[in-house]
Amino acid sequence: MLQSPDPKFSSNAVPPTNSYIPVKPATASMDQATIGRSLVIKGEITGSEALFIDGRVEGSINFPGNRVTVGRNGIVAANITATEVVIMGKVQGNVECADRLDIRGEGVLTGDVVTHRISVEEGAMIKGGVEVRNPEKQNQKSQVQNQNQNKQEAPKAAAAVAGNA
Repeated sequence: MLQSPDPKFSSNAVPPTNSYIPVKPATASMDQATIGRSLVIKGEITGSEALFIDGRVEGSINFPGNRVTVGRNGIVAANITATEVVIMGKVQGNVECADRLDIRGEGVLTGDVVTHRISVEEGAMIKGGVEVRNPEKQNQKSQVQNQNQNKQEAPKAAAAVAGNA
């Protein structure tokens, strides 16, 4: 019998531990969930990563702080809430974006929009109300409302203390 003088090939050697390290794909830098062409989802979808929809979704989509992309084959009958929404397919429902709505050339949106920025390419279709908010004015408005609420609450508290005395 032939035997190797190298100890790693001897029959008494301990088998090596599993040192398999999976190779990361080039697109791993951005986590993204994908709903494929053949999938149909009915219900509420929420998450904390980007979402790409190339199938059919009915219900509601809530991805605050992330991007929702409706692919060319995507058909969505849902209200969408996200930081950024890109529409290349068909969406029927209201869209609320904390930052930007982008409707590409083949995209179709039927529903109301509330966003800070909007982009509609030539060939895209949109039917519904569009409200573009200025983030600076929105922040100022909320600060004024908070100050007004504090002013209104202070007299109530004083009156309650006076009534108890």
